[in-house]
Amino acid sequence: MINNQRQQYDVNDSHSRVDNGFIHPSSQRVITVFEHQRLTVHDFLQVSDFHWLMAKEFDVFTIKRQQGQWQFKVGHYIGIILLPSGMTLEILPKLNQSTQNDDIVQTRHWVQSMLSDLTRLDTHKNRKLPSTKNFNQFSHQIVPLPIEALPLSDWLVAQFLQRVAGYQPTKQYQTHINNRSSLQGRLLIKEQLRYNTMQPHKFVCESSVLSPDILANRLIKSALMHLIPLLPPPMFTRLQPWQRLPTLNQREMLQLDSTYHQAKRQLSIQPLQRKQLQAAQELLDLAYWILKQSNTAPGNGIDPIQKSLSKPRLCLLIDMNQAFEQWASWRITAMFQQVSDTYRPLYQTKSVWLNDDTGQACLSIRPDLLIYDTDCDDSAHNQSNNREPVETDAGVNIEANMRAKRVGRYSHVIDMKWKHLPSAASISASDAYQLTSYAQAYRAGQVWLVYPVLGVERQPVALKQQIHPDADIDAYSATNRDDSSPAHLWLMPFNVLTGTINGEWISPLNNAQ
Repeated sequence: MINNQRQQYDVNDSHSRVDNGFIHPSSQRVITVFEHQRLTVHDFLQVSDFHWLMAKEFDVFTIKRQQGQWQFKVGHYIGIILLPSGMTLEILPKLNQSTQNDDIVQTRHWVQSMLSDLTRLDTHKNRKLPSTKNFNQFSHQIVPLPIEALPLSDWLVAQFLQRVAGYQPTKQYQTHINNRSSLQGRLLIKEQLRYNTMQPHKFVCESSVLSPDILANRLIKSALMHLIPLLPPPMFTRLQPWQRLPTLNQREMLQLDSTYHQAKRQLSIQPLQRKQLQAAQELLDLAYWILKQSNTAPGNGIDPIQKSLSKPRLCLLIDMNQAFEQWASWRITAMFQQVSDTYRPLYQTKSVWLNDDTGQACLSIRPDLLIYDTDCDDSAHNQSNNREPVETDAGVNIEANMRAKRVGRYSHVIDMKWKHLPSAASISASDAYQLTSYAQAYRAGQVWLVYPVLGVERQPVALKQQIHPDADIDAYSATNRDDSSPAHLWLMPFNVLTGTINGEWISPLNNAQ
């Protein structure tokens, strides 16, 4: 059983050694685990928590039976799961082999910074990063990170409470029809004759009542119910205006997307000042995200704790591959635009790569980030029929995209990988093939593979492509000829602690132009 001190558990696996699982004295209700960690029933204070997770069959876990016992292996996710016992399972990303206590504090800091950075995307323009709707919910006025980093669950609660503190449940007039013994409001003659012929002492009246029972408030209240188990008792008094509000009904929860959009439209017409309306919309976004991610419907197994199914259960799981891709894309874009305003980012632009002899598309490619140089020196740049790519909701107009490829105005093609890359020799063949395919398809001067690192020790590494000569060409001539003009391939370390590319990345940038 795990106690208040750090404990280490081993699984006699021929391939790996179990990572550390921790409960911290400062947060005795939090179990912290990392990616790729294996968990058994012995890693939980309550056996019922382990069985509950078994029954839920979340995508974050791979379930195996090994050496006579069931195991979970954590996947590429970060998140929070509130267990039936009241314990919180915190899942953190892993970038190194050790899982010491200092790593937990450090990891919490940069993960919270990552989520905070993703909220600074411009929500008023149609140029957001792909799939960022799950990150727009956090506060733009981020709570400063303390020296002793909060668990993700406490940090999430702090973000929610910060927004709730600046927003009182807005009210609007609602029409109510009541059959009562006193005349209040407008008498409905037709209904009065129908229902009260035999009871003239009653009146069917229609009245307008100023009520906070609106859809936006009920959606926020429903999310608040997921967080209440994590709140300290003194916080309850601050939430008094929300206590009497009802939550969403079952039909509204089943149609949560349409309910959210309806609530957002309803909130936009409320008589609120601009700052109040912005705070209310951000709180509504956060509430929607919590409800959207807190889907704990059981899988194919049988839940031994049937009572838990009727209660709201906080369960937030974020794909770390997508989160890192979005964060690094936004940060790298900012770095390019600081160098020159002629660089335009294009996120996950999809275009046809291979066609058959009839022109039918066979295969498409979608780089994570394209850097388009609007100040290209190419002679074809000023031709009237070669306009710059037109950005649309789907990414980029394909025809304009192909024109841009022909004139060679893409300066950089960048791919993000959430993986540990200890050295340049560790690059996989599939990643190398992908980089060279991007270089060929987009004719960009630079192709980057961006990967995460901790600290500034790792520096950019150039990958030189070996050109194999024809049999009738001597090696010296083949080495020095430049008819193929291969692109420069780079391994670029992205320091998660600072949110920047390590090293003198501006030098390869200038060389590409």
